Order: sequence, then C-alpha cells, then structure tokens
Amino acid sequence: MTKSVLRTLALATVFSVATVNAFAANPKVGGAAMYENKNIVENAMNSKDHTTLVAAVKAAGLVETLQGKGPFTVFAPTNEAFEKLPKGTVETLLKPENKAQLTKVLTCHVVAADAMSSAIEKMIKDDKGTHDVKTVGGCVLKAKESKGKITLTDETGGVAHVTIADVKQSNGVIHVIDKVLLPKM
Repeated sequence: MTKSVLRTLALATVFSVATVNAFAANPKVGGAAMYENKNIVENAMNSKDHTTLVAAVKAAGLVETLQGKGPFTVFAPTNEAFEKLPKGTVETLLKPENKAQLTKVLTCHVVAADAMSSAIEKMIKDDKGTHDVKTVGGCVLKAKESKGKITLTDETGGVAHVTIADVKQSNGVIHVIDKVLLPKM
C-alpha cells in the first residue's frame, strides 16, 4: 500500500509541475505584469523600462500599427539601451522633422511573425549558427546564440542581447533587448 501511495503522490507532483509550467505567467517587464490578452503597446506602456520606446512609437505614429492584429515580434530596447546612444540622439530622433528616420529605426525592431525564442533558436541551429532576420523596416538582423542567450547583430555591427524572452502578447511576442538596433543609413 505504501508503494501505491508513493506512486500516486509522485504522479500528482509530475502533473502539478506540468500544469504550472503550461500556465506559467508571462515574465514581468519593467516591474509590471505583462498580460497575454493585451497588445504590444498596452503592455509596453506599463513597463517603467520602456518609456522611451513608447514615446518613440508615439512620435513615429506606430501606435495603431503595433496595436493591430499582427502577429508581430518586437525586439524592445529598454530605456537604458536608448541611453547608450550618443548624447542627443533620442531627442533628435523624436523631433517631427525626423519622423521618417525614427520610423526606420523602430521598424528595424519589428518582425511580421510570432517568433518565440525556441523558434528563433531552431532557425539559428538550422542555419548553422546564424539566422538572417528580416524586419518590417527592411533591415536584416543576424540572430545567433551565445552562452544560452539570443543575440542580434544590426546592420552597423552593434550587438543586442535578449535579456527577457517570450513575453506573450495578444498580437505577438516581445523580447526585451539591451541595445537599440540601428539600420544602415
């Protein structure tokens, strides 16, 4: 009888762990809960780490697009990532006369697909270590894996690391990154 009880407990434990993993909550971003039933813009607006990105999306007129059906994969740079740009860059890009350039930079962070990290990792592996990621802005990013983390190399040679992966949205997924990806200008 003891073996039967132990087997039952072991099975219950396995099913409990599987159930918890199946319904695991999205990671928090910028101290805020991210909700799968909210879109990319709604969730980003709640992250204290993405206020610069949200301001840029508004200035570029991309709010409606990123609230749309999608699916989208957004590589979302943090405020700290924007601060790494040369002094005055963000302020210059946010000016109305630079809307086209800002839009180009931002759309180089967006892919027209719902690409979870496991799918990206498979593409990297299938392509023998480097996968070209085509963005809606026409940029080509080089996705690689380094020390168990996905990295993205932009068209200027800058490398961003995915710091928080697989933040599910109602219209896609966000991967938080530590560097702003730049297009060739």
